[in-house]
Amino acid sequence: MIIFLYGPDTFRSSRKLKEIIDYYKKIHKSGLNLIFFSQDNLDFKKFKEALSSFSIFKEKKLIILKDIFSSPPFKEEFLKEKEKILQSKEIIVIYEKKEISAKDSLFLFLKKNSRAQEFKFLTPPKLKAWLKKEFEKYQTPISPSALSLFSQFVGNDLWRADNEIKKLVNFKKGRKIEEKDIYLLVRPEVETDIFKTIDFIASKNKKLALKLLHRHLEKGEHPLYLLSMIIFQFRNLLEIRDLLEKGTPYWLLFRKSNLNNYVIKKSYQLAKKFSLSELKRIYRKIFEIDFNIKTGKLESETALDLLIGEI
Repeated sequence: MIIFLYGPDTFRSSRKLKEIIDYYKKIHKSGLNLIFFSQDNLDFKKFKEALSSFSIFKEKKLIILKDIFSSPPFKEEFLKEKEKILQSKEIIVIYEKKEISAKDSLFLFLKKNSRAQEFKFLTPPKLKAWLKKEFEKYQTPISPSALSLFSQFVGNDLWRADNEIKKLVNFKKGRKIEEKDIYLLVRPEVETDIFKTIDFIASKNKKLALKLLHRHLEKGEHPLYLLSMIIFQFRNLLEIRDLLEKGTPYWLLFRKSNLNNYVIKKSYQLAKKFSLSELKRIYRKIFEIDFNIKTGKLESETALDLLIGEI
């Protein structure tokens, strides 16, 4: 039997691999028939020997093959012997982290002849549901607004999300996590580039702003997530610009705004590049785009392009 785990969400795929290994160890206590092959020892001859060798414990073997798509010689030999491999009664898990071409011959074979599981990046609703379950594992409640903000901040980087969850859980010690805790302890994933994007917009350099947005889209980040970050940043700029219009000095912004110190420091110079009326117009435009995406009037990536073009 062949199990094929692949896809861009390496956190969930690696967790699935660990579940398989842990379950095997629970059933087969000796551990002598758990065999790993990765780039360091990826040798088809040794794999074939492991597959066909006799087990004195009469246990099914669990053979883990990692990153075999990066080894053309291994792939070639595997495909030559594919019929014999399919006849084996041992358990073979093929775990792949890199992006695979849908036309790759080994990929096509595995999709057809294995228990294949693709781990795509989670959509925003599924991401929030997944994160909520993770907090529940630690018996730590989180408010809906804090959960929404946390999902926006960490995005689809679940490796980072896992670390941030542990940090928040340790900090709160069983008490409910609120928005202020997220602002205090978690930094937005795309924060730096979103600031750069807004800076380019303010400088009328829409070409570079679009380039940055598409870089995130190519990484698999959801357009609605990116839009939520743009909303988040422009809301901050609007609040700071409003206070500046009222003559609030820089040092008083920390007391008079609802923002934390880090956000104020990052937003202050950008806010001065816009008038209050400009920011209000942009903010209305962003929400118009958001509405058009959610009601199906515009395709999300096209909407983002239009947003940058019209700001």
